[in-house]
Amino acid sequence: MMQKSDLIDERAVEERFVRSSGPGGQNVNKVATAVQLRFDVSAANLTEAVKRRLLVRAGARATKEGVIIIEASSHRTQERNRVDARDRLARLIEAAQRAPKHRVKTRPTLASKRRRIEAKKQRSAVKKGRGRVTPGD
Repeated sequence: MMQKSDLIDERAVEERFVRSSGPGGQNVNKVATAVQLRFDVSAANLTEAVKRRLLVRAGARATKEGVIIIEASSHRTQERNRVDARDRLARLIEAAQRAPKHRVKTRPTLASKRRRIEAKKQRSAVKKGRGRVTPGD
């Protein structure tokens, strides 16, 4: 079985450690615990179709140059943030490797069309019965 970390092409990954906001107390001001992981999609060993789907799935995390930037700062230690960023990247790549299912168009049956029209007529009759009541009716 393939590990999630096997999905990531190490040559296409660059990690940068920056100071983090959030949990950590005084440690936050001294140690660079947040991880900024940069993944160059064009340098990765993936098929063109997977690369396209990966950039689409990345959305705003992808730059115009085709680099996906993932920032992780939810943990107090650099190592846990590093693992978190790599896991998130691996999940993104894993999702992009699954091709979307081809949707087969279907048409409503004649019977279902008739049932729909009949229901509309019944509903219309109910609403017509809600009109103003005039004296003498």
